[in-house]
Amino acid sequence: MAYKVRKAAVIGSGTMGGGIATLLAGVGVQVTLLDIAAKDTQPGDPPAKRQAIVAEGLKRAATSRPPQVLSTGDLDLIKIGTIEDDLDKIADADWIIEVVVERLDVKQNLMARLAEIVSPHTIISTNTSGLPIHKIAEHLDQSFKRRFLGTHFFNPPRYLRLLEVIPIPETDPEIVEFIAHYGTDVLGKGVVLCQDEPNFIGNRFMTMSGMQMVNYTLDNGFTVDEVDSLTGPLIGRPKTATFRLNDLVGIDVAVGVARNLYPAIPNDPGRVILEHTGTTALFDKMLANKWLGNKSKQGFYKEVKAPTGEKEFYTLNLQTFEYEPPTKPRFDSVSKHRKIENTGARIKALINEDDRAAKLLWHHHAFYLAYASNRVPEITESIVNVDNAQKWGFSHEMGPFEIWDAIGVAETVPAFEAAGYPVAQWVKAMLAKGVSTFYQKDANGDVTGYYSPQAGAYVPLKTSTKAYKVESLRKRGAEIARNAGASVLDMGDGVALLEFHSPANAIDQDVVDMAWEALNLLETRFDALVVGNDGERFCVGANLFMVAMSVQGGQLEQLEQMLKRTQDVTLAMRRASKPVVIAPHNMALGGGAEMIMAGARVVAHQELYTGLVEVGVGLIPGAGGVKEMVRRLVNPVMAAHPNAEALPHLQKAFEQIMLAKVSGSAKEARDMGILQPGDRIVMNREQLLGEAKREALHMADGYIPNNPAKVYAAGRDVYAALQIAVEGFLEARQASEHDALIARRLGFVLTGGAVSEPGWLDEQVFLNLERQVFLELVQTQKTLERMAFMLQNNKPLRN
Repeated sequence: MAYKVRKAAVIGSGTMGGGIATLLAGVGVQVTLLDIAAKDTQPGDPPAKRQAIVAEGLKRAATSRPPQVLSTGDLDLIKIGTIEDDLDKIADADWIIEVVVERLDVKQNLMARLAEIVSPHTIISTNTSGLPIHKIAEHLDQSFKRRFLGTHFFNPPRYLRLLEVIPIPETDPEIVEFIAHYGTDVLGKGVVLCQDEPNFIGNRFMTMSGMQMVNYTLDNGFTVDEVDSLTGPLIGRPKTATFRLNDLVGIDVAVGVARNLYPAIPNDPGRVILEHTGTTALFDKMLANKWLGNKSKQGFYKEVKAPTGEKEFYTLNLQTFEYEPPTKPRFDSVSKHRKIENTGARIKALINEDDRAAKLLWHHHAFYLAYASNRVPEITESIVNVDNAQKWGFSHEMGPFEIWDAIGVAETVPAFEAAGYPVAQWVKAMLAKGVSTFYQKDANGDVTGYYSPQAGAYVPLKTSTKAYKVESLRKRGAEIARNAGASVLDMGDGVALLEFHSPANAIDQDVVDMAWEALNLLETRFDALVVGNDGERFCVGANLFMVAMSVQGGQLEQLEQMLKRTQDVTLAMRRASKPVVIAPHNMALGGGAEMIMAGARVVAHQELYTGLVEVGVGLIPGAGGVKEMVRRLVNPVMAAHPNAEALPHLQKAFEQIMLAKVSGSAKEARDMGILQPGDRIVMNREQLLGEAKREALHMADGYIPNNPAKVYAAGRDVYAALQIAVEGFLEARQASEHDALIARRLGFVLTGGAVSEPGWLDEQVFLNLERQVFLELVQTQKTLERMAFMLQNNKPLRN
């Protein structure tokens, strides 16, 4: 049967349920969100009263920070109701996700009711984080069980990539395959298949490894500061590390999970770490004090105001139970090895030292890696699922088996066991066969297979054909041009890739030079060009330090030439005879946004934070950004309706630039005009470059280049109207004099130089005006102060 998801229902409107509902709506699914009826209401009561709980849940999801919704328009796809009154309305849903309270009886009763009403094609899943999946449906017949499974999202669903899929023995394999595919390709998740074992993979490991670290901390006299300095980015994990992660999750939640896990895993010898008397006493006291972490404003950390008035986070002294000012722990091993770039090599170097920090990290990894070996195949069939769960669910750079390969399997097994960390028998059998690593790699260092305990040998690693990694292309010799700021690589099938690798992927002379080279290669050797990269950020804009140094060194002529070349290359990209597809992700600010608008098409990752933010450093966009906003927001209206009023549309561009507005998603970038209706949005970050390549190939067949365009100049009268608005902001003290100066000069450019009569001008006129005003502003003292402040503090100065 061919499954699809056009209609879905989410039952339970708490933080998780609301987040799942908005995620589904974000990919275009019609969603019905249900929850229990409000207390003391009856059927027939006004919906506002009867549906108060679910309405509040949706409101919370719509207004949460960080945002759960991809675009406010998504909320139109969500209808609400109550379980008591509206369950029949979800009978024809393609997928129903249950997210109600974590009580087995409640879930069982709900499933029994669903079994009576849902259509035969409906897939039903539970989002339980700890209850046995099979128990929830144990009283129902085969026709229900075959389409029932667990789908454990991680909170918040929009941002955390991990989705654990847990079938029961009766689940139809075709449904498991469909949900895994849908989760990966449509929702953008990293899907791992789990056995129906307590806490599945992610929460099992978080609980066990986290409690081991708390135990070790208490047994060996470490402080909260010390442990968090060692167990965060130093070993490839987030800054939340160990204790701050407990505060984030909630002390009550973390303790509840751990204490519920202990009786649920009687056959797991590792559960002994959950019985540590010191840790039990510590958490009992914190719970009694209601020190629950972030939700109660204090846990292992407490926010206080320093004498300077700035926020500081004091840490809990685990002996005195007093909060103390933060410290900066120093360890010889860390000082010696912290700059090792490769995370695996850094961990190996650290655990082979002999100071306190090294011993802590050695024991932590010994427990973590040995424990991982003993959970395969108990909780999941493959080591890959374990590694991916840690990376996708908790943002670890490496999973336990990847770390073990990096530090040496054969070298560490005897030491682990001698220290009381038993290693699974299948690992010893693997080594006895002469297989020294868990992962198999080709000559380029790319993973091609992994060791399967069941097969007793390497098995092929399945990868998506859409997944492209720049470093893998480079290892295969696909790089055909390179300088310090960027490269051109051959993606195959006649498609080239322009990749930035300057610091923070900022635009500098090298990036512009390589962009020109990419266009030359496009004309002579390739059918299409993709602009994208695997950096943390797509592009943070122009190299601000270079701009500031040019002004201070009196090199204004060279700066203007650089600005002109950047304008020319973005224009050349849009007018190229063959398609140029931009593939932005994460942060694309200032010049990064201008680079997005240079493409014939954009294939963007959904998590795209883009905008023209130059006002923050006292400038206006100088590489075509102002011109493009007029072309995108004003041109279509004035071309279709020549007598229309240009001001409202021009004002949108004016406000977006002056307020340095940044999109909260790719959908919002489309609302702003930076993305256009024909541009595509991809949910799965790993597939971004592959999807951009596919779009480029599609466009290349019969591509018609963009011709030089005219841009509408609203002229003098609209310019005057904008100036009146600026004066109003000044009078209300909502803008500084320098803000007003920037606004006036921006209005001048937006209106085509305040020409006497409105009309259509060449693009180059607007580009010349941008460059003129950019160079005027960059020489003012207050703009220089803004640039210096940004470079020093990484935040804007209001002067």
